[in-house]
Amino acid sequence: MKRFWLVLLALGLVMAFSASVFAADVKFSGSFYAAGMYQDKTTFRKNGSADGPSTAFYYQQLRVNMEFIATPALKLVTRFDALERVWGGARSAPGTTLEAGSSGTRAENENIAFDNAYIFYASPIGIFTVGYQDDKAWGTVFSDNTYSVGKITWKLVKMPFIVGLQMGKGTDQSKTAYNTVGYTDADADFYTAYGVFLWKGGQVGLLGRYDKGRIYRPAGIPALGLTPFRSDAYAVVPYVKAKIGPIAVEAEVNYLFGKNFDFENATQDVKFDQWNAYLDVLADFGMFYAGATGAYVSGDKPGTANKKEGGTLNGGADWNPCLILFNWDRYFWAGTIPGYPAANTANMAGVMENAWFGQLRGGVRPVAQLDIQGSVAYAKADKLPTGILEKEYGIEVDVTATYKITNNLSYMLGVGYLFTGDYYQGTSAANEIDDNFLVINKLTLTF
Repeated sequence: MKRFWLVLLALGLVMAFSASVFAADVKFSGSFYAAGMYQDKTTFRKNGSADGPSTAFYYQQLRVNMEFIATPALKLVTRFDALERVWGGARSAPGTTLEAGSSGTRAENENIAFDNAYIFYASPIGIFTVGYQDDKAWGTVFSDNTYSVGKITWKLVKMPFIVGLQMGKGTDQSKTAYNTVGYTDADADFYTAYGVFLWKGGQVGLLGRYDKGRIYRPAGIPALGLTPFRSDAYAVVPYVKAKIGPIAVEAEVNYLFGKNFDFENATQDVKFDQWNAYLDVLADFGMFYAGATGAYVSGDKPGTANKKEGGTLNGGADWNPCLILFNWDRYFWAGTIPGYPAANTANMAGVMENAWFGQLRGGVRPVAQLDIQGSVAYAKADKLPTGILEKEYGIEVDVTATYKITNNLSYMLGVGYLFTGDYYQGTSAANEIDDNFLVINKLTLTF
């Protein structure tokens, strides 16, 4: 009998110590939007057989964040996107290529696809996260290309300082049950270290990142028609944000160096030498506000075969300063807008590349629920690709109005007009191009 009670007591202790794990709270948050878009031209070409027709359609996306909270310091964080599709539109063909910013393919996101699933643990020595989680978002929104990737992170918060380390796996080509032809040392890995200092009304931070690329190194890769090579990319990214009275200022610089192609034979290596920069100033006086933005992304110089000065760094898919130019949402749903030749889609793929950019904007809030904003932007190329005659991408004028129906529900109506620049004439000044405009309306619910 004594032995029976001893076993029963032991089981009771196990249950007691495990109670915090068995019990879990679930927290939901997320967003849903339904939008309609009309785009007047799907190419910039005029008076030719390749003139683009207009396009008009409705589309939507549901995003849900779920947190399974075991204790205040321990939780499982997940996120999925669902019904991300054009109403009544053609469905994507199944495949294996992941959608930008997601852990699923485009076809999967049209139904449902989980992007994130990771453990969050706030320990006495810092915060640890392990699993698929967001990456490539740092500092300001400029140059951010948020996507989901498997990684391990550590962050220590000792105000006014925050420091952190990260390591992750972009590509793994090891032999597995579903990759029967595996390679050794043929992965893409990254390592990140950062620090942030905060003060009342501002913050400054510095991030360093190393991307180790070995996916084209193995001897079996020449079957793809490529000479084996390695890549080692290093990025240094400082930023600052500050608010002085009604004036808010933020700035960021990205510098990329290292080797894009490090061949293990006599083939000439190619070095990275790229940078971009961003400055934004906003004066907010309550009912009225005004601001200015300047941005630069270096372009690749024709004729420098041993250097890659552009094409890797960009303005980021998360940064959408205009409705037509540099707008990832427009590109994702409506596609590129080509000029001459057909491959000339520069800066119509949702991110700013090889460009100088300037914008003036202003707005008014006549009532608390309504925000009306107008902007004028100008963009031109940093470097001219071989054969392209002119640098101007164009001048864009945008007007948007956002009405807050409730605390969680808002409606936006926007009109953008692009005075198309001569860059899209391509290799001949005789090629005729046309201006373009877009109308968008969007209903957004957050919860």
